[in-house]
Amino acid sequence: MTAVLTSCGSSSGSGDVTLKLIAADYDVAGDESTKKYWADLVKEFEAQNPDIDVEVQIESWSDVDRKVAEAVKSGDAPDIAQIGAYADYAAQDKLYTADQLLSIPVQSNFLGPLVDAGEQQRMQYGLPFVASTRLLFYNKELFAEAGVTEDPKTWDDLQSAAAKIKASTDAKFPFALPLGPEEAQAETMMWLLSGGDGYTDAVDKYSIDSPENVATFDWLKDNLVDKGLTGPIAPAELNRKDAFDAFTRGEVGMLNGHPSLMQAAEKAGVDVGMVALPGRDGKAKAAMGVADWIMGFKQNGHREEIGTFLDFVFSDENVLEFAGHNDLLPVTVSASEAMEGDAKHADLRKFLQELDTSVLPPVGKTSWAAVSESIKQNIGKAVGKGGSPSATLGKISRDATVAESAE
Repeated sequence: MTAVLTSCGSSSGSGDVTLKLIAADYDVAGDESTKKYWADLVKEFEAQNPDIDVEVQIESWSDVDRKVAEAVKSGDAPDIAQIGAYADYAAQDKLYTADQLLSIPVQSNFLGPLVDAGEQQRMQYGLPFVASTRLLFYNKELFAEAGVTEDPKTWDDLQSAAAKIKASTDAKFPFALPLGPEEAQAETMMWLLSGGDGYTDAVDKYSIDSPENVATFDWLKDNLVDKGLTGPIAPAELNRKDAFDAFTRGEVGMLNGHPSLMQAAEKAGVDVGMVALPGRDGKAKAAMGVADWIMGFKQNGHREEIGTFLDFVFSDENVLEFAGHNDLLPVTVSASEAMEGDAKHADLRKFLQELDTSVLPPVGKTSWAAVSESIKQNIGKAVGKGGSPSATLGKISRDATVAESAE
């Protein structure tokens, strides 16, 4: 899908400056809600700022990052892009920093973990647009059938529940562990955090094969995979989408999920339970956070106008409208507090409570794309038949060292 719009669907051309924004399409049901959101926002913005026009080009998620990259490479960068990653453009000095664009009240309103993830060399270039985090989902009906009466709080609880589900129900996947190439880097990070570590150390260097991380995957292999508790498809071959689809069909006892899965499962008639991710001996170190980004490009020199527009984008009203419609989480403190206090969004409160202390992947590193790809291609082998977590994590760590040295 590609759509170009302004407040009335075509450029009025009345402003002194025209900003071009390329944005991602979040619609999953074809209702054009993303197009409507931007059209309404731009109409109101232009009414308040008659000297600035805004043209919005909406692209599907499968195309948007490539379209922006092609535009930048050809010397026709947009003024603003709302896409999945910012690090390469920041490293090439193509982006304005947050403090060059935003008013102080707006910049200081972002949630802390999202600010950290938007920084490169301690300067914030990536402005979080919407966010999400992860919880452990479980099928309440399968839990009841298996006689599991308490929410899993530790890995041992999780293993025990999965064993009971396998023994007492027809569930195909007592615990679904999607380590296939679609999004293995996210599933991996959730487990590393629950084991007390993560992808990077205290000085932001990759630490993928740390003793804690190896121990985490040793536990996964020994206690879930080798005991037959992860279902008939090898984790290395199970993609997230397929695991989520199986959950909505009632075939999965437990898996790690995000807010959109909650909505899809409930629409399919699955009675969903959600708890914070269990850790080895209690709650995980942190939940994994995820963010999509919006950024301002320097090429056209419209710093002041971009900043005026982005200040407007990050008003509570606009942040809440987009996040709430798409079952995502707001990125600012004030909007998060408003959503948490709104009974209409009660089902998102557990996700909101995890976001403020979440840890995001190291998206500020230009090496992250290569490291993420290595994780996607290799991590499933760690828990496969004859696999070695130590050897697999060691290989990924060596790949990360090479990628990091090239930054």
